[in-house]
Amino acid sequence: MNILLIGSGGREHALALKLTASPLCDKLFALPGNPGIGEIAENIEGISITDGEAILKLAKEKEIGLVVVGPELPLTEGVADVLTAGGVKVFGPSKAAAELEGSKVFAKKIMSRYNIPTAHCEVFNDAARARVYVRQMGAPIVVKADGLAAGKGVVVAQTVDEALDAITSMLEDKTFGEAGARVVMEEFLEGEEASVLAFTDGETIKAMIPSQDHKCIYDGDKGPNTGGMGTYAPAPVVTPEVMERVQKEVLDPMIAGMKKEGKPYKGCLYAGLMITKNGPKVIEFNCRFGDPETQVVLPLLDSDLVEVMLACVDGKLAETEVKWSSDAAVCVVMAAKGYPGSYDKGDAITGLDEAKAIGCNVCEAGTAMKDGVKVTNGGRVLGVVGRAADIKSATAKAYEGVGKISFKDAYYRHDIAHRALERLEK
Repeated sequence: MNILLIGSGGREHALALKLTASPLCDKLFALPGNPGIGEIAENIEGISITDGEAILKLAKEKEIGLVVVGPELPLTEGVADVLTAGGVKVFGPSKAAAELEGSKVFAKKIMSRYNIPTAHCEVFNDAARARVYVRQMGAPIVVKADGLAAGKGVVVAQTVDEALDAITSMLEDKTFGEAGARVVMEEFLEGEEASVLAFTDGETIKAMIPSQDHKCIYDGDKGPNTGGMGTYAPAPVVTPEVMERVQKEVLDPMIAGMKKEGKPYKGCLYAGLMITKNGPKVIEFNCRFGDPETQVVLPLLDSDLVEVMLACVDGKLAETEVKWSSDAAVCVVMAAKGYPGSYDKGDAITGLDEAKAIGCNVCEAGTAMKDGVKVTNGGRVLGVVGRAADIKSATAKAYEGVGKISFKDAYYRHDIAHRALERLEK
């Protein structure tokens, strides 16, 4: 069948690699795609990724059998609803179900209703009241913009002043526009973070291999948060016992709850977790594959991704086996100097073929073509993925790949997977 992939980042490149590996995929189209995706798919430009009617028309013209939606915005805008109503199969939740990511307030209400473990919170749209609350509660405390803020609408404030600055930024300065019209003030959870993505058809939910993201820009988890500087899978903090609790206390009740709410959830559900001394607690839900978690999780999927996605769409996940490799994968993000602040674009990239030649996946996140040369075109430029029998070997492979690639002032963390490696040493 012909498949249409929506999106243009590193996550979508990782999806493209796995989709085109399926014998069920005759041809892959990408909207809009990127130069890396364009090497294995036909990129289509000129259509907005949130224009459901235009995407439906394109799907009919190209005889698309399955649409895979990468980013959250088309899902929260209802693209899946338009495609489904038009008779096109789509992997991704409805607009109503995608509100789990579109509104943190909505997600908190659902978690409360179905007893899903999460941090205590209060919601404010008035800056003065929010400031009073912060002064009463003290720090550390977490300040979150209610809506979509491209992964940047969360401030983990270590001091009261930091929290007050975040309130001013979101509610008064409108840094995130309408996404910050309400803020969620959340209890600070202590523990180790992990991400558990899962396939679901609205009835059955099957977890993928747990992974761990590295949000901070600098080594040692220092500096401001980014969209993710690297990931690894599996994450040993999610032991078999913890995973059993995640399934029973988080994934199963959420899918059952959404069905009961009349908003059945189909697609990929992403649970961002804090593994505390009292067990797993939900930090956030996302309505799509994570970035850069997808870059390490999908290479470890032994089953046919297209087959699994179709089972989710058709309500047949319970009877579909989802098999995983016992290997490990590590992704190191190569970023432009200055990210997550301002950065230059247009610098030539070399060594991509050399990194691929040693067995690395190189997922392009922020690249462009200029006069026949691949150049930087974003803050996070590349995700270099190493796969091996264990975390230590996969880490070495990823950094070997990074060493083959260069562009002006390339920046990357040198300690990706450090928590896993420390656990292994103990």
